[in-house]
Amino acid sequence: MTAKPVLRIPARSVQIGLGVLWLLDGMLQLQPSMFGPAFATHVIMPSAMGQPGVVSSAITQAAHFMAVDPALVNVVFAGVQLLIGAGLLVRETVKPALIVSFAWGFGVWSMGEGFGGLLTGSASPLTGAPGAALLYLIIGVLVWPRRRAEDVPGPAAAEGLFGAGGGRALWAALWCGLGTLWLLPATSAGGALSGALSNASSGEPSMLAHLQLSLSHALAGGAGTAAAVVAGLLSFVIGLGPLFVRRYALFLVAGVALSLDCWAFGESFGQIFTGLATDPNTGPLLILLALTIWPVGTRAIAPASARAATPSLVNPLTGSLAS
Repeated sequence: MTAKPVLRIPARSVQIGLGVLWLLDGMLQLQPSMFGPAFATHVIMPSAMGQPGVVSSAITQAAHFMAVDPALVNVVFAGVQLLIGAGLLVRETVKPALIVSFAWGFGVWSMGEGFGGLLTGSASPLTGAPGAALLYLIIGVLVWPRRRAEDVPGPAAAEGLFGAGGGRALWAALWCGLGTLWLLPATSAGGALSGALSNASSGEPSMLAHLQLSLSHALAGGAGTAAAVVAGLLSFVIGLGPLFVRRYALFLVAGVALSLDCWAFGESFGQIFTGLATDPNTGPLLILLALTIWPVGTRAIAPASARAATPSLVNPLTGSLAS
């Protein structure tokens, strides 16, 4: 008997998914509100709050620079992201597109997202920490073209720079980091989750805002602390599971489920309904990361010689071969 791979997600599929997300970012950058001062004042400037002096100053200077000619800056921002996305959709231009995405993504993560708020002490996985741009970098590195899909039996990450083991290690590091953030006072203190959900409901459609406010009321006080602790412990399990369990798809499914919950209620689907969203936030990227290390299932098949040697049964009534 031999094992035939099934349900394999190749790196090329992940590259295309990454390209689609970059194209979405570029299109969101073309929203009418982005061509005015709101992009600098409502998107960039808030990232400076609570940052160390050097980081805060750099972000503030960048916002002031963008405010001088917001329309031109916005066209450049949108154009770069659209080019990255288009480049990832064409096999021959994947490497140049990834190189540009690494440089651009780090700039967005540092200046646009303030390093995901990790330096402020208030970063929360519920609202998008450690930042979507960082996840673009991680996934891009994992699917950097290095090996051919037909030469690699493992998951998509097996084709990239760090291999399948490196992909699981990065998954573990990321989710253990999220677990730590869940347990820090900024997220686990009484009222922290409730306040975050209440803030996230601002400007959202009435149905979504109603759900967020209802959940905010349910997680007030000690309930919010308990939920944060459970989410933190679950994040550690999600992260470490693939390192110690051979069939680890269940941990990835749990990670996707928790990511979707945060994306819907804490991140408001990336605030795409407000007109000021620049990306869909971390939810879709965490799902794409799970697909990048998704384990390859196998199906046992008999060798051709064994199948040929298997005697055929003849139906005595019809004279035909029986199945």
